[in-house]
Amino acid sequence: MTERTSRTVLLRGGTVYSPADPFATAMLIEGEHVAWVGSEGAADAYASVADEVVELAGALVTPAFVDAHVHATSTGLALTGLDLTGCPSLAEALRRIADFARANAEQSAQGGVLIGHGWDESGWPEGRPPTLAELDAATGGAACYLSRTDVHSGLASSALRERTPQLAEQPGHHPTGPLTKAAHHAVRRTALAELTDDQRRAAQLATLRRAAALGIAALHECAGPEISSEQDLTALLALAAEQAGPEVHGYWGELGEHGGVATAQRLGAVGAGGDLFVDGALGSRTACLHTAYQDAEHTGTAYLTADQVAEHVVACTEAGLQAGFHAIGDAALAAVLEGVRAAADRVGLPRVKALRHRVEHAEALDDKAIAGFAELGLTASMQPAFDAAWGGPDGMYVQRLGAERAAGLNPFAALLRAGVPLAFGSDAPVTPLDPWGSVRAAAFHQNPEHRISVRAAFAAHTRGGWRAIGRDQEGVLVPGAPASYAVWRTGELVVQAPDDRVAGWSTDPRSGIPGLPDLTPGTELPRCLRTVVRGRTVYQAELAG
Repeated sequence: MTERTSRTVLLRGGTVYSPADPFATAMLIEGEHVAWVGSEGAADAYASVADEVVELAGALVTPAFVDAHVHATSTGLALTGLDLTGCPSLAEALRRIADFARANAEQSAQGGVLIGHGWDESGWPEGRPPTLAELDAATGGAACYLSRTDVHSGLASSALRERTPQLAEQPGHHPTGPLTKAAHHAVRRTALAELTDDQRRAAQLATLRRAAALGIAALHECAGPEISSEQDLTALLALAAEQAGPEVHGYWGELGEHGGVATAQRLGAVGAGGDLFVDGALGSRTACLHTAYQDAEHTGTAYLTADQVAEHVVACTEAGLQAGFHAIGDAALAAVLEGVRAAADRVGLPRVKALRHRVEHAEALDDKAIAGFAELGLTASMQPAFDAAWGGPDGMYVQRLGAERAAGLNPFAALLRAGVPLAFGSDAPVTPLDPWGSVRAAAFHQNPEHRISVRAAFAAHTRGGWRAIGRDQEGVLVPGAPASYAVWRTGELVVQAPDDRVAGWSTDPRSGIPGLPDLTPGTELPRCLRTVVRGRTVYQAELAG
């Protein structure tokens, strides 16, 4: 367990992003809490009593980020191994797979499984993923698992398929192509079960260190029997507790009828949710839709019914535990709303709202669904980088849904107007850990109607993540709040909003609205200099430069 700190630290000579004082240049930390925020002149009184004085040299201090949806082991494996994210073609992907296989031939010879992530055929000139024969040739016959960028389908070599019992009988099995549904979950479990404790620890540690270097103070790990394992979540929570790094708050995605509530409580999870799948993903054509895909003659996959959703929410509510669901398509989201509403009829709406049950991704929301989120007190845990990666007139969303339906995805502005709480994250490794990039993606959504201010997006990626787990006092730098913050080297501070009139007024000093970095696309994102979690420094770079 990491030790608590009682040191006094004064930060001065910069800009402190705080509602306590919009013109603050200094902040005093006593132990694990913010003690004071204010002006440079007043800081002189604290300099002589501080154990450490940090000269900010114009740097910006903000609350540290929260990433509200991650998969730490898979993210670490991508950081330290085969990451096909952004690979420009099938030919290049096969070349990288072959290089990785050669570099890890000893591991394969000892029976290990090669694991990679991130392929996305939607942008490849060949327009297709590797065949089984191509994968076997590239890996030299080794056991290999490669998750698609959305982690809702994957490629498995012949050697891995042979290790997976009754694979050909599973829904989603394909004899030569990508695996989806239960077949995909089966080969993924087989592959991850081959990880040694040391490999798992190294991957998780890589994720925690990367998060700390990006100014992230807390991660919401979305675990479950279909995406990881009890062993994986237990190891991650133990590692985070013993290391000086970001906090980890775990979710366990398993139905209450299958023992998910009891398992979540036993594992120390904050909720029985996260990746409790109601459907799949748009890229893999497994998100559940009311109307068929533009490029396939089906409507995707429904993993849960509204009745199952209702039973799970009732079980969680009666246990005092937050429930949550993965739902992307409009039909899946309708099932969630129907189920949560039925649960509220049984146990009472106030009890349901009090636990802030959450929905992960929540991409295909119309006005009626948004109103339902507000009515039921649901938190929308969303990933703005999805729009940056797959939105726009030539993106994957249009390929799968057509322009009209694609234009309605990820409606951040409408959710905020309706009063729906937002918590932003990355779903790493689906998109990288990149909090400022996510804030930028929300502020510059490819559909201007869905854009929100940088300030609102920043709040969703900081305070929103804390509120999603019921910690309303965190994620803001005011006296008495936990001292979890980051120091940034950045350019000019501005107020960016979708309405230029608002932005222009807000930059007037008389408005009293503190600025944030200019995130206009093409500008350099802020660089993290220091990350502090509850008064303990977990990442440190040089302040100069």
